[in-house]
Amino acid sequence: MSSNEIREKYLSFFKKKGHSIIPSASLVPENDPTTLFVGSGMQPLIAYLLGQKHPMGSRLVNAQKSFRADDIEEVGDNRHTTFFVMLGNWSLGDYFKEEQLCWFFSFLTEELGLKPERLYITVFSGDAKNGIPKDEESIAIWKRLFAEKGIEAKEGERIFAYGNEKNWWSRAGVPSNMPAGEPGGPDSEVFYDFGTVHDARYGESCHPNCDCGRFLEIGNSVFMEYQKQADGSFAKLKQRNVDFGGGLERITAAVNGNPDVFQGDLLYPLIAKAEELSGKQYQDMVPSFRVVADHVRGAAFMIADGVVPSNTERGYIVRRLLRRAVRHADVVGLPEGNLALLTDPLIASYEGAYPDLIFRREEIVRHIKEEEEKFRSTLQKGLREFVKLSAGNISGKEAFDLYQTYGFPLDVTLELAKERGVSVDIKVFEKEFAKHQEISRTAAAGRFKGGLADTSYETTKLHTANHLLLASLRQVLGEHVHQRGSNITAERIRLDFSHLQKVTPEELQRVEDLVNLKIQEALNMVKREMPKEEAEKLGAEMEFGIKYGDRVSIYFAENEKGDVFSKEFCGGPHVQNTTELGKFKIAKEEAISSGVRRIRAVLE
Repeated sequence: MSSNEIREKYLSFFKKKGHSIIPSASLVPENDPTTLFVGSGMQPLIAYLLGQKHPMGSRLVNAQKSFRADDIEEVGDNRHTTFFVMLGNWSLGDYFKEEQLCWFFSFLTEELGLKPERLYITVFSGDAKNGIPKDEESIAIWKRLFAEKGIEAKEGERIFAYGNEKNWWSRAGVPSNMPAGEPGGPDSEVFYDFGTVHDARYGESCHPNCDCGRFLEIGNSVFMEYQKQADGSFAKLKQRNVDFGGGLERITAAVNGNPDVFQGDLLYPLIAKAEELSGKQYQDMVPSFRVVADHVRGAAFMIADGVVPSNTERGYIVRRLLRRAVRHADVVGLPEGNLALLTDPLIASYEGAYPDLIFRREEIVRHIKEEEEKFRSTLQKGLREFVKLSAGNISGKEAFDLYQTYGFPLDVTLELAKERGVSVDIKVFEKEFAKHQEISRTAAAGRFKGGLADTSYETTKLHTANHLLLASLRQVLGEHVHQRGSNITAERIRLDFSHLQKVTPEELQRVEDLVNLKIQEALNMVKREMPKEEAEKLGAEMEFGIKYGDRVSIYFAENEKGDVFSKEFCGGPHVQNTTELGKFKIAKEEAISSGVRRIRAVLE
């Protein structure tokens, strides 16, 4: 069964169960400063898991593009990848454990034909410190489901209970790491048993979380019903949620009985192309072929979502992937300049589900080619410098200089050092790198504090116009419209807002005309400070995801009579009167994720 068939079966199965199919969000998270990339299907849905109503209803399903940078160094075994597709379904205060576990078991055994005796389960063993009980309900449901298949599911044999490290899920990990306000909950994972012989190097006995390769996790149902409080305790959320995630590549591996996800139909075409170009065989250089295929795929998807190679933040991850891919391409003998040729089989594997790869093909190829050329131009110089350093062990400062001067990711330095039998001071490197990243983050924060590139007069004018734009959108499209992020420079406004469907040309014209009308009406921009509760009672607009203090500043756009057109939580700066703005013009309107749209506008 192909990956595409499995994805379509999954979406169709849950659609029949009343779920709305939502599109995959970008790998670049919207208004989420906690992470560089979307690493799970629930990240774009946090607001809805916390109680906000989703425009598509309380039952959702999708196939979400995901990337986890933490797994870069794990790539090389048969299961770890950086980029992957996460099949996900959600209940936003609707169904709970009974329906979720029954449906997923049914999907695996009846839709995909997996033998139930090959499936093993883990559940949450409880957290006495935080007053969270053992998940006895899930255990009872699983025992019944297996019994219906004629299998006795005993604890410790088919069902295994683990604590916070294994069977608790939140974006921040275990409960002790969760910040106040973060949602999370116990989970129940399903593992597939490939039946391989246990490797005693990983312990005396085998179990679902054993690393010997016998078991592969193929799905995780998170029962998200808790929220971390400011005092460190846990309280129940307003609604009980289900947040399911299952890796498409892993489920495909289970269905086809092959534990090597790199031999699946999404990754092996890249490996086959690399074999063709290099004249080498996969089985002879398995780890390096895997690194090349995974890293090219991950970089291509990120470039398609607008992330380009650089030395900071997200761009550094793309650069790190591509430079590590170049290093392993050399190991397998891929001719210089050929890395970008792997994009065609990649696009062919995904074009039906993610057409952005087709639209951005030229850009993807160009960046991969340019990054390979840039790295190779300094590679020889860097290798010569490395040889000088590797006469002895390499200090963290020297490793960082190799990164900063020659573009050597730490992975490359470590691999070269291992080949030569020398060590690298990783801790000092990480300190140097952290200082470098902090400088970059501080600079970025300074440029875009509060969504503003600066506080120049032109930026201030556009910031004021942004208030008029949001109020106009709410008047033309409806009060369901709220700001979901903004980025304002001296040249333009970029406003993200909640709205389900495409804004028609007629609606856009009405919005533009209304903004210009309010500019001509000479509205005053008046700042008033008040308790947060009072501002909320007035109906002042606030940006989702921003935490406000007990006392807030509200900007009113009002005429001389005191008639208010716009009122927003905001710290400024603004012009005194809208007549200073000139003529307002909408340049573009587009969708950026499910239920969120983006407008770009200028002042002429």
